[in-house]
Amino acid sequence: MDYSHGDAELVRQPIGYWSWAAYKAVVTRTRAALAELGTTQPQWWVLAQVGRADTPKTRAEVSGVLRNYLDAGPEAMESEIDATIAAGWITETASDGPLSLTPEGRTFFEKAAAVQDDLWTERHAGISDEEYLTTMKVLQRFIHNTGGRAWHH
Repeated sequence: MDYSHGDAELVRQPIGYWSWAAYKAVVTRTRAALAELGTTQPQWWVLAQVGRADTPKTRAEVSGVLRNYLDAGPEAMESEIDATIAAGWITETASDGPLSLTPEGRTFFEKAAAVQDDLWTERHAGISDEEYLTTMKVLQRFIHNTGGRAWHH
């Protein structure tokens, strides 16, 4: 791969720009791939929270976890949960009962999960686990050093 600058110049490049450019590229690619399946990235998040849960989660639990993803907000997540229910992928028992995948939702979840796995492989091409781990730690250090907050805080 050809890098934008030599090492001496690259070390002086602004992290804000490059982290934004990486974010934009990854999110744009992910959303386009999910749109081809007929879903949105926030709907995928809902499906993943419900489909991968060890114990059933309520709407409030799912919304609570996801509302800070990419600044989605609680209203947007409520709407996305409603959309997954309207699509027939998830059911909700009672007003705040547990959410569960329908048989059609399970099939769709598995299809979307396979796309996500393919995207992971695509993004990580030529990047070792060690390099990825270092990148994640460096980005979290930038967040910490600037007084920022990530979803896990």
